[in-house]
Amino acid sequence: MSTRVFVFPSRSFAPRSTAFAICAQCRRSFASSAVLNSGHNRWSKIRHEKGAADAKKNTQRSGFAKNLTLWSRLYGPDPSLNSRLAAVIAAAKKAGMPKANIDIAIARGQGKSSSGVGLEAMTLEVMIPPAVAMVIEIETDNKQRVLQDLRSLVKKHRGTVTPTAFLFNRLGRSVLKGEPEADEEKFDDVMMIAVDAGAEDVQQDKSGNVVVWTQPHETHQKAQDLSRELQTEIISSEIVWSPSGDKVKLDDEEAATNIAAFLTALQEYPDVQGVYANTEKGKITEALWQTIEDNLDA
Repeated sequence: MSTRVFVFPSRSFAPRSTAFAICAQCRRSFASSAVLNSGHNRWSKIRHEKGAADAKKNTQRSGFAKNLTLWSRLYGPDPSLNSRLAAVIAAAKKAGMPKANIDIAIARGQGKSSSGVGLEAMTLEVMIPPAVAMVIEIETDNKQRVLQDLRSLVKKHRGTVTPTAFLFNRLGRSVLKGEPEADEEKFDDVMMIAVDAGAEDVQQDKSGNVVVWTQPHETHQKAQDLSRELQTEIISSEIVWSPSGDKVKLDDEEAATNIAAFLTALQEYPDVQGVYANTEKGKITEALWQTIEDNLDA
């Protein structure tokens, strides 16, 4: 009986192990996927940390700008004659705030741009999902440009420009430095002094500071009078939009994240002077609410 031997040429159609090819492909896929995910997670972490640092820096600069404007308005734009303004300028420079931004904030206290042009005050009323009403206060020397920019920003964050001012009361709010350890009796004395001076309402915030509410046209004068009477310093003094009815609770993380991004963008816009909203914390995380609260003026 003869035996036949079949020899396949080098370019033959001999069957190969399909299972081996598939397994090899699987191994390659899993290996590359692990490396990709590791890099992605690291990049996500870096991006998150950078975003948090940038947000903190923007909030800090916004606070400096408001104080520079306040002290310039109350006591004049010359730091050599205004020790409080000089102190804030020094702190802002130490924190890395650009000189141009410092000059802009000081000029705003005098109702002017850094070039000396008079500023026009206006408001933009908007509604942002989920039905959060906002009033944005603006001071600018180019009304058309600002309105175009901010309308575009509102649209980007799924909002609409619509009347909302009727949901707020216009009030003066001054915050005077208090004593965190002050007892109830001492605060009652402070309250009586403020009421006698014409305050509409007096509260104590979580830091122990005294919050005085007045009619808008009396805001800055009452703040200065009470500062002398109580022998304490003014932390802030401004005319605000205070929600007049129930506030909208933020329960949805996605909607709240959108609001946080919108507010951060507004705070970075140099002509925006204040942002007010009728919202409060619902079921969202404490960290997300803190971001929102830090970028609101009321």
